Amino acid sequence: MSENTSATVTPDASPKTRSSLAHRLYVGDLSYDFVPKWKRWFMISGALLAISLIALVVRPLNLSIDFKGGTQFVVPTTVTASSIDDYRRTVQALGLPDMADVKVSTVGTNQVDVQVRSLGAEELGKVRTALAGKANVEPTQVANSLIGASWGQQITQAGLIALAVFLALVSLMIWIYFRDWKMSVAAITGLLHDLLLTIGVFAVLQFAFSPASLIGMLTILGYSLYDNVVVFDKVRENVKDITKQNRTYSQAANTAVNQVLVRSLNTTIIGVLPVAAILFAGTFILGTGPLKDLGLALFVGMIAGAYSSVFIATPILCLMREAEPAMKEHVARLARRASRKASVVPNAPIVTPAAAPAAVARLAAIQAESLASVDAAFTQPAGERVQPSRVSRANRKKP
Repeated sequence: MSENTSATVTPDASPKTRSSLAHRLYVGDLSYDFVPKWKRWFMISGALLAISLIALVVRPLNLSIDFKGGTQFVVPTTVTASSIDDYRRTVQALGLPDMADVKVSTVGTNQVDVQVRSLGAEELGKVRTALAGKANVEPTQVANSLIGASWGQQITQAGLIALAVFLALVSLMIWIYFRDWKMSVAAITGLLHDLLLTIGVFAVLQFAFSPASLIGMLTILGYSLYDNVVVFDKVRENVKDITKQNRTYSQAANTAVNQVLVRSLNTTIIGVLPVAAILFAGTFILGTGPLKDLGLALFVGMIAGAYSSVFIATPILCLMREAEPAMKEHVARLARRASRKASVVPNAPIVTPAAAPAAVARLAAIQAESLASVDAAFTQPAGERVQPSRVSRANRKKP
């Protein structure tokens, strides 16, 4: 695969007709070089993944009480707009150690849940009394429960098992559907890329990683898989009998990406908008809770899935396919053909196999220009149509 210009525009034989962006991308009038510039996209993704890994080492995930254990209080009170901040400040005002991460959420209009770290008997009494005083109820009316870390470990183990089973089934399904194990490898690589980026965002922003976050990460696998299947299905259609075509595998795959680009963008935007609303509500209105954790996982994962299907999975597929002997021979054959056609031009450079994709693209542009000039030569100018002179039957019979 070669690195060429960012976009290729094919001359239009009928400039009077204005087409939409989606139509121009689909028919090939406009083409962006997604696959040829694979090194650039790999460097960007590598930098993002490196930041994610460094963040996980420097600032580990902010595990919620469900994973690391703690104490939960249930306070019966009338919920107001400031209840979350009021009860958080009430607990932190006690001056107990390690109380910076106090999670407060509301349940309905008459209950507030407060989650803190594991407390001793004396600390438990102080917090219960403070919460009861804030709610103007008796301390005995404030219920508390101890959440052990073993429950979070069970959730983590179940999530990892679900992830392994999902990846195995997805690999098998893609292999059977597309009849190509290389597509399975490319798709799984894209899925892992999305997961690592999402976890890295949680580490950088220090959002609480809760069971809702884990559910969100398992959910984004489906979105990422959908994006990959849409692109790969078009790639399979374009590369059918590729050895009989006048283009390389990478060029056919790049055309496929351009053809489904608008559809992928529309699907992603429509899916991200409601998720963004959930994230906004959980972050700025509720302040905490499952909506915030779930919204962030879905928001980052859906965007990463759309990105990886175009910039990661498809280039990886092309790299693996063009490493095959048959594809190498096909590229060399295109190079020889381009060299023979270019030899009629004085001082034409010799086309090597590495430069074959660029030469083939140049030949296609030349052919398009030739066809446009031929069409223009045979097109009659607009105006009154000239009718042939009519001869009477009597005159036609005269010698």
